Amino acid sequence: MVNITVVGTGYVGLVSGSCLADFGNYVTCVDTDTIKIDNLKKGIIPIFESGLDAVVERNTHAGRLFFTTELAAAMKNSAVVFIAVGTPPAEDGGADLRYVEQVARKIGQHIEKYTIIVDKSTVPIGTARKVTQWVQDELDKRHTAVAFDVVSNPEFLREGTAVYDFTHPDRVVIGTESVSARKVMKEVYRALYLNETPYIETNLESAEMIKYAANAFLAVKIAFINQIANLCEKTGANVQDVAAAVGRDGRIGSKFLHPGPGYGGSCFPKDTQALAKIGREQGAPISIVETTIEANKRQKQLMIDKIERGFGGPGALPGKTIAVLGLAYKNNTNDMRESPAIIICEGLVERGARLRVWDPAAMQEASWRLEAIKSSVYFADSEYDAVQGSHALALVTEWNQFRNLDLARIKNTLLSPNFFDLRNVYKREEIEAAGLRYFGVGK
Repeated sequence: MVNITVVGTGYVGLVSGSCLADFGNYVTCVDTDTIKIDNLKKGIIPIFESGLDAVVERNTHAGRLFFTTELAAAMKNSAVVFIAVGTPPAEDGGADLRYVEQVARKIGQHIEKYTIIVDKSTVPIGTARKVTQWVQDELDKRHTAVAFDVVSNPEFLREGTAVYDFTHPDRVVIGTESVSARKVMKEVYRALYLNETPYIETNLESAEMIKYAANAFLAVKIAFINQIANLCEKTGANVQDVAAAVGRDGRIGSKFLHPGPGYGGSCFPKDTQALAKIGREQGAPISIVETTIEANKRQKQLMIDKIERGFGGPGALPGKTIAVLGLAYKNNTNDMRESPAIIICEGLVERGARLRVWDPAAMQEASWRLEAIKSSVYFADSEYDAVQGSHALALVTEWNQFRNLDLARIKNTLLSPNFFDLRNVYKREEIEAAGLRYFGVGK
């Protein structure tokens, strides 16, 4: 059991803190947002994440999980402080470290005993060294000598399955040159010994690189299969058959070989841009990542082109209404950051279409994410309300409830029988059997 402070209560901070408490540690989550902290104390979860509410409730009731706005008070009894604040993209594509620096300096202002400071946020290579310097700067201002170590411990959480991912990790990366810090970090994750989770013990820079390399490689796989899908459409091949066969190769694997409208979210777009910038700055450009970024942008535009072609080509969208099902960047989350749906919706409106949109979790976020085109958007009450009065259905996010739509009802409700399946959820045969025109990706 370890006393821990987690600074930041977003996806990474709240999931990490809650799950670390579930491991038997005593955890205090800190945030400057008073309203968020007050709500968390009441059991009101600020993010949509499957199973997280139960973990928070269980551990607050057990007296292992606490919430506060007071960092100094939280640190007094903590052996480990996790930095889990946001690192949004800067204007130049790099990671904006202002929040990490703010927290590091506050830690330096309040640290009173040996403490392990853990970078949980996704940060550029070399950030742990900066955190060390920022903390030391504040100690120097105080004319105080306090020992501390900085550890890089990147997260590998998928939104929608973050709780499961944290409690059943493929690996735990511990980047540090301190033997004592490494020992304490293993105590923090002691519960995972039951799962025989492998530890990757390395230095700070390698740990930071691991996170970027992993996300970039997955983004490359997505961009690759999307480009193969585009070629399949031109040649008469079926990308799902191609992906199934390629994925059976043990050297490649079947995950992230699902074509669609491109990747989005808070990680892949931000992390690929940051890694590409690091490569350029170091004189070692990662051209495959640069190409992936551009390919992903094009893929979103190609979906707009696909829908326009389905209506007859350029100039065919004015006067048409399209039902867009799914606005979050993936299912099981309300997160619309970098969602393909935003680009697709804006592009369709720009070409003259009107929209009726629906998402099971992201409607509140959509109300401001789609602010620029709201005069052309109707925010529906359900998937079938969205279809009402529409000339086409565009399935953009693969929510489970969209996998078993009443196709007869869809056919009878649409003004024109156009079904754009941008996630390849359905088979062409079943859509056409229902009397609808099917448009998939790579088929």
